[in-house]
Amino acid sequence: MPSPAPSPVALPPLSPQSQSDLGDLVEACLDQTAEALIFTRAASQVEVSHAVAAVRKSQAEGRPLDLMEAVAREQGHQEEQLGGIMRSLGERLAANLNPSPQLIPFAGKLIAPSAFYESFDHLHKIARALLTPVVFVEDTDSIGVASVNPIAATILAAKIQEQVSRRFDIRPFLTIARLDYEAWAFLTHKHFEL
Repeated sequence: MPSPAPSPVALPPLSPQSQSDLGDLVEACLDQTAEALIFTRAASQVEVSHAVAAVRKSQAEGRPLDLMEAVAREQGHQEEQLGGIMRSLGERLAANLNPSPQLIPFAGKLIAPSAFYESFDHLHKIARALLTPVVFVEDTDSIGVASVNPIAATILAAKIQEQVSRRFDIRPFLTIARLDYEAWAFLTHKHFEL
């Protein structure tokens, strides 16, 4: 009798947290992404363990690093291969989310929402730590986030919804999307000065 298939990665809703939650959110993203990479057989336990250590070291030095990129590099992929590898990893992780975030190839052309980042400085810090840019804001009623890592985008979206709801007593419509590696690298540089 075949063993039952494991269930998809469940992402628990985030509870309201204080200004000191940045490290907790990064750790939650690391844990959930690591679990998803192993669950989807995109990486081995050893590869993920080494990549998590690399991400934590990079974060401690003030240089955010996404676990998917660290895993791709741990697997020996070179810079010219990262675009395809990151897209494949993102597809595998997105397939386990409901709804599955779609890839939006034009996101690199969107204008950074400077006024939103200024108004929500803590969200800008979270977005930087998770390497997940806010790609559009329409009067805080409709907000879009995107990343190569759909789990990071989901975590940021939950925090945005909490903080906007708390400040304005409205529940904004959040769009979560995936970026290709090149657009993501461009936007993280542009939005977070990396």
